[in-house]
Amino acid sequence: MELTVCIIDDDMVSQFASRYCIEQSSTNCRVIMCDNAEMGLRLFSDLFQEGKDLPDILFLDLVMDGIDGWEFLDKLKHITQWPIRTDIYILSAFANTKDRTRAKEHPMVQGYFDKPLSKDTLHRIFLEKMV
Repeated sequence: MELTVCIIDDDMVSQFASRYCIEQSSTNCRVIMCDNAEMGLRLFSDLFQEGKDLPDILFLDLVMDGIDGWEFLDKLKHITQWPIRTDIYILSAFANTKDRTRAKEHPMVQGYFDKPLSKDTLHRIFLEKMV
């Protein structure tokens, strides 16, 4: 089974590190990169409208220019007729504990992790998705 993983992050270094970690895992994955939340919303909207499968896993940064991660989640809920089967994980530097608490309590978010994505974190996520 191939998983589709989407990364929405405007930081090129973080994108590279996350993609590299995913590609080095032993799990068969296709990675989709979005440089900002607007691109991510277009991707999800297009896939949903065309009746195509949405990504299995989404790693979402919170702090981005334009639409931030929280706004992305609010807009995603409306364009995809929430709930969807995509597991959403916040992958952010978490400048404050308010964001951690909000992520923990948000109904659309399965988990939250500090950057950079680690092999152990990724392994746990993949195990949960495969069960």
